[in-house]
Amino acid sequence: MVDSVYRTRSLGVAAVGLPDQYADGKAAKVWQLYIGDTQSRTDEYRNAVVQLLRQHKCQRILDVACGTGVDSIMLLEEGFTLVSSDASDKMLKYALKERWNRRKEAAFDNWVIEEANWLTLPLDIPKPGDGFDAVICLGNSFAHLPDLKGDQSDQKLALSNIASMVKPGGILIIDHRNYDAILETGQAPKGKNIYYKSDLTRDISTSVLYVNNKPHMVTLDYTVHIPNKEQEKQVDVSTFRLSYYPHRVDAFTKLLKDAFHGKCQHTLYGDFKPHPTEQGNVPCYFIHVVKKIG
Repeated sequence: MVDSVYRTRSLGVAAVGLPDQYADGKAAKVWQLYIGDTQSRTDEYRNAVVQLLRQHKCQRILDVACGTGVDSIMLLEEGFTLVSSDASDKMLKYALKERWNRRKEAAFDNWVIEEANWLTLPLDIPKPGDGFDAVICLGNSFAHLPDLKGDQSDQKLALSNIASMVKPGGILIIDHRNYDAILETGQAPKGKNIYYKSDLTRDISTSVLYVNNKPHMVTLDYTVHIPNKEQEKQVDVSTFRLSYYPHRVDAFTKLLKDAFHGKCQHTLYGDFKPHPTEQGNVPCYFIHVVKKIG
């Protein structure tokens, strides 16, 4: 399976000194090659995200995990207005470069890109009026935020800050891998990758770290084969490690509802299909859509 965890974060993981290649920008470079062409997005993914936003009459979007900008670029091309943020300046440089290259297009000229941390989001990003029509946090990004204190306080604060940026009647779209399946089987589901058409990934090894008999961290070791531009028949092999703090779907649903103080409508999708727990196949990703009420 081509893994669709396509953006990395310096938030949290690098800060605690884990063996995760964030700080030197290596992951950003590799993933930019992997996803650099926004057309490598699957039609299924693009259509699903755009349909959700239009269904809820959203126009002004805050992307709080924009990485290199792939989702934001996709939505700009679909006519949405974007404010995009990320905690990694090494990721943002790719988004900034794309904005400069396409500055003659009005949508890109007006594209706002800011470095921001989920734990200080309201201070880092000015909220327009009563909030954004939609906030998106996609690509399994939130799973990079560690639970350093063991009480989920940072995760609760981050989700509360993200929820505060959604206007009444607006929505939050946030996803995460199917960690329920990973923790139960020891490997990621091998279903269809709905995020990318890329075929660069050749191997992904999965391991789970338990602390006090509880799953604390899921680590993915990637082996990516990148075509050598100078020698057509050769490939460059890049290996690196990404670490995630796993969320079971029911527990994460509760965190989301608490972040909105219960004043919300929650809908769960599996790989953007409704009723994921009733499907015969096991989804690779869960997507939560939370509509703020009042």
